[in-house]
Amino acid sequence: MKAKAERKKRAAAPPKTVAPRRDWRPYLAAGAALLAAIWAYAPVMNGAFLFDDTALPFALPAPSASFLDWIRGVRPVLMASYWMNTRLSGDDPFSYHVVSLTIHLAAAGLVFLIVRRLLEWSQAPAARRTLLAAFAGGLFLLHPMQTEAVAYLAGRSEALSVMLVLAAYAAFLYRRRAAITWGSMLLVLALFGLAVLSKEHTIVLPALLLLTDFWWNPGFSFRGARANWRLYAPLVLGAAGAVALFWKVILYSPSAGFSLRGVSWYQYLFTQGRALFVYPAEFLLPVRLTADWDFPVSQNVFDHGAIFGLIALVALAAAAWHYRRRFPLACFGFFAYLVLMSPTSSILPIADPLAERRLYLGMLGLLLIVVDLAGRIRTDSRKLAAAFVALLLVAAAITHARAAVWADPVALWQDTAAKSPHKRRVLFQLASAYADAGRCQDAVEEYQKVAQEWPPNYDLLVDWGLAYDCVNQPELALEKLRQAATMETTAHVYSQIAMVYGKRSRWAEALDALAFAERLDPNFATTYMYKGDIHLSLNRPAEAVADYQRALALQPSLEVVRQKLADAQARVGR
Repeated sequence: MKAKAERKKRAAAPPKTVAPRRDWRPYLAAGAALLAAIWAYAPVMNGAFLFDDTALPFALPAPSASFLDWIRGVRPVLMASYWMNTRLSGDDPFSYHVVSLTIHLAAAGLVFLIVRRLLEWSQAPAARRTLLAAFAGGLFLLHPMQTEAVAYLAGRSEALSVMLVLAAYAAFLYRRRAAITWGSMLLVLALFGLAVLSKEHTIVLPALLLLTDFWWNPGFSFRGARANWRLYAPLVLGAAGAVALFWKVILYSPSAGFSLRGVSWYQYLFTQGRALFVYPAEFLLPVRLTADWDFPVSQNVFDHGAIFGLIALVALAAAAWHYRRRFPLACFGFFAYLVLMSPTSSILPIADPLAERRLYLGMLGLLLIVVDLAGRIRTDSRKLAAAFVALLLVAAAITHARAAVWADPVALWQDTAAKSPHKRRVLFQLASAYADAGRCQDAVEEYQKVAQEWPPNYDLLVDWGLAYDCVNQPELALEKLRQAATMETTAHVYSQIAMVYGKRSRWAEALDALAFAERLDPNFATTYMYKGDIHLSLNRPAEAVADYQRALALQPSLEVVRQKLADAQARVGR
C-alpha cells in the first residue's frame, strides 16, 4: 500500500523541466572554418607587393598625403581601406593581407546566410538547409579560385565590393515583410552605394534583386517587384547616376570600355560566350589557375568556336527556364550567374577577357546550383557532411599551395609563364621579378626572350639596360638605355644613364646626362638625388645638400633622400 501511494504521489507531481542542451556544433564549425582559412592563406600573409600593387599609393606611401587625397577618385571606399592599412603598418604588407582575409571571411559568412534563406524559399528539406548553406559558405571561403581576390592586394577591390554587395543582398533577403520597409530600403541602398564606390561592377545588384523578386516573391511574377517600388525607384536613379559618374571610363578608359583598341563590343561578346564556360570548369576542377590568362579574342562568331558557346548558353537558358519549377534553386543559380557576370562578361570590352577574380561575385550562382543538386542526393546527412568536409579539406590544401605561389613574385610569374608562355606581359613580369629578386642574369635572359618575340618598347629597354648594369655590363646597359631614349626622350631614362656612368666614376658623362634630364623635366626629383650622390662622391657636400633639398621639395616621400641629406649636412658640419 505504501509503494502504491508513492507511485500516485510521483504521478501527481509536475514533471521536472530539463534545460535544453546548447548545440555547440555551429560554433565548432565556424571555428574550424576560421582556422582552415587562416591556414590556407598563411603563406601569403607576408607576401610582397606585386604587379598592379606597385602602382597603388600604399606601395610607395607619401606621408604628406591626406585622407582626402587618398579617396579622390572612382573607388573612394577601397582607397579608404588602403589608407587605414598605411596608418596601421606603413608599407609592411602584413596588415594589408590580414584586412583582405577578414573581408573574405565576412563575405563567406554572408554567402552562408544568403544560401540558407534561398534554400528555405525553395522548400529544401529543413533538416539539410544549414548543412548545405554551411557547405556553400565553406566552399566560397576555401575555393582556390578565390586566391587571386584575397592574396593579391589589388584584388581587394573585388573582395571588398562583393562583401558589401552581398551584405546588401542579405539585407534584402532577410527583410521582415515581402514589401520592403523604408528602413530596410535605406540599409540596402547604403550598402549598395558603398559597394559601387569600392568597384563599379557591383552596379549589377538591382538586376539581381529584380530577378530574386520575380523568382521567389511570390513566384515567377512581377507582383513582388511592383510592391517593392520604394526600393527600385531610387535604385534606378542611383544606377543612372553611377553610369553618369563612370561614363568617361566606359567610353575612354584605355583598359576597359567601348573605345578599347582592337576589340569591338560584339567581338567581346563572342569571346565571353567561351569565357563563361571556363569559369564553371575551373570552379569544378581548378587545375589550371593562373594570374594572367592567355585567352584569345574571337574576331568573329566562328573564331575559336564562339558560336558553339553562344548556342550552348541559349540552350542552357531555355533548359533552366523549362525546369524552373522542378529545380527552382539550381535554375535560379544559373540565371544569377549570368546576371552577376554580366558587367565583365557581356558587351563592355575589357583588356583581359578572362580573370579568375571576376568569379568572386559570380560564384554565388554556381554555389546555388551545387547545393540544389547536392541536397537531392539520397544518403544519410552524416555521410553527406563527411563528403562535404573532405571536399573542403581538398580545396583548402589547393588554396594553401596557390597562396604560396602568390606569396613570391618569382614563383608567381614562373607559374604564370608556364601556363601562358606566349604572352608578352607575362614574360616581361617574370623578367622584372628576377631583377627585383637580384637574379639579374636570369632577368637579362628573360628580357632577351621577350625582345626576340616582340619589338622591344621603352619600358622593356630601360629595364633590360638596368639588368645589364646589375651584371656589370655597362656598355650593353648604356646601349639599351640610349635605344630607349630614341623612343621616348624622358628625364627618367637620362637619369638612369647618369646612374650607370656614376657607378663607374665617370662623373663628367654622368653630370652631362643629368643636365640634359633637368632640361627635359626640371621637376623630376630623381635627377637631383643622383646629382647629390655625385657631388657627395666628389666631396662637395654643400652642393649635395642643395640637390637633396630640391629633390625632397619636389617629392617629400623620398625617405632615402632624407637620409642622404642628413649625411651630407653632417659632412658640411665637419
